[in-house]
Amino acid sequence: MNLDHLKVFYVAANNKSFSQTARDLHLSQSSVSLQIKQLEELWDCQLFERTTKKISLTLAGEILYRKVGKLIALMNETENELQQLKGTVHGDLKLGSSLTIGEYILPFALAEFNQLYPKVNMHLKLYNSEQIVEKLLNHEINLGFIESTLAYPSLKQVPFATDELILLSSPNQPCSKSPTITVEDLLTIPFIIREKGSGTRQVIEDILEKNKIHTDELNVVMELEHTEAIKSAVEAGLGIAIISKSAVKKELKLNTLKQLKIEGLSLHRNFYMVYQENSLKQTSLKFIEYIQSHFGDTAEIDQEVSAI
Repeated sequence: MNLDHLKVFYVAANNKSFSQTARDLHLSQSSVSLQIKQLEELWDCQLFERTTKKISLTLAGEILYRKVGKLIALMNETENELQQLKGTVHGDLKLGSSLTIGEYILPFALAEFNQLYPKVNMHLKLYNSEQIVEKLLNHEINLGFIESTLAYPSLKQVPFATDELILLSSPNQPCSKSPTITVEDLLTIPFIIREKGSGTRQVIEDILEKNKIHTDELNVVMELEHTEAIKSAVEAGLGIAIISKSAVKKELKLNTLKQLKIEGLSLHRNFYMVYQENSLKQTSLKFIEYIQSHFGDTAEIDQEVSAI
């Protein structure tokens, strides 16, 4: 029995697609199909129901999926115990983060963690929330950092810090003449928003919904994938936007962007760590412990970013 074959099977079961599995694992689709076929021949049973559009687990596949999940957890547990015997923390730490957290919050924490544990090889990549879930389920990353909760009960979601979202305008926009705008004003001014699947967008939609404002009521003129692109568009006077305050410290100091209040609305959210609890390696456990200690006082976000 080949452990690599089992990993391919596990990723395919999560993706429900051989082609997506091939992309995720950097293999050819024929290689993925061959490895699944070899597993099926080994146990003389069919693991997937195949159609032209998707694959799904058979009863035998579901049994193997549960067992492989336990095997992965056992391998991680064994690795953790062996590393503890050595008295050192070393190995890979693969992180996936939303844009805001990855660009403006985590770099400070990563630098300090690297000083504490220099033998840990850290890798950070930026994704939206949906991509982070996919990478976690496929064991391509160890920990995820997101800006809103997820509807995935199999994943542990732990808040580690709070963040303030603010409404921004160009100082040259007519709406910036007053420090506060009404909800009615918000619905008429050109609005720039993050793309669907973004944690920031989900939080904005949730806050507005709680105040009986639907996103469709906004005068959305642009949907952009990057915070920097949104800031540039707002600075150019193309519209207003809601962005994490941690991402615009410089612009507010330089007065290239102006913060506006929305009458009757408070824009705050939590940042979350997300992971598969039964799949944590020692490096991940140490980083979780460090993050919880580092951001024990959530005001530290504002203090740290102000130094940018």
